[in-house]
Amino acid sequence: MPAAETAIAAAQRLSRAMNKLEFDPPVECVYNPLTYAWAAHEAYLRQIPPGGVRVLMLGMNPGPWGMAQTGVPFGQVAAVRDWMKIDAPIKTPKHQHPKRPINGLACERSEVSGERLWGLMQARFKTPKRFFKEHLVANYCPLAFMEESGRNRTPDHLPASERAPITELCDKHLAELIKAVQPEWAVGVGKYAEKCLLRVAGDSVKVTTMLHPSPASPAANRGWAEAAIKQLEAAGVW
Repeated sequence: MPAAETAIAAAQRLSRAMNKLEFDPPVECVYNPLTYAWAAHEAYLRQIPPGGVRVLMLGMNPGPWGMAQTGVPFGQVAAVRDWMKIDAPIKTPKHQHPKRPINGLACERSEVSGERLWGLMQARFKTPKRFFKEHLVANYCPLAFMEESGRNRTPDHLPASERAPITELCDKHLAELIKAVQPEWAVGVGKYAEKCLLRVAGDSVKVTTMLHPSPASPAANRGWAEAAIKQLEAAGVW
């Protein structure tokens, strides 16, 4: 089976399983873009070449103005809509947070992390076809968590009792994704993702890390693209 089809089936299984999980306060809303933005996510995964990719880049989970809006990992709207040319209907979650509305590809806010990551890929590869020929960006966990205030809560800040089922399901999916796309390299975008890769990939893939492009990182704000390129070149990925 082509890598894209295998990855799509794995993502569908993950989405159904994650929808069964429950979370207590301070988590007020949980968004699963693999459900309401599935059409866009599927269109994204269909870019995977039949034989897989050489480099898998892994982030943590959707940001409120990125994948939560577009269904694409680190999915800054302009990159998804104007560069990847993904034009798919984005529905809305059943329970929306009033401070974090889902406007899909019409969202006017830009996720800085996605702007930086996909901006680098656009500058280096020029076209999506050239990027996807050897690369894929994915997220470890497909869920976005919001507190009552609208504040984003990342999976690593959930209580252990809620993290455990996430880890079980997402580790299983990550193993399936690695098997599907057969990467030579797996790059953790940030230390959390690197730890997930080291735990799941074992010796089957060469694992390294790159600086997370989050604006919350002082190092990223001092020139993220240059730092990321330097790390990837030093590791031998690029």
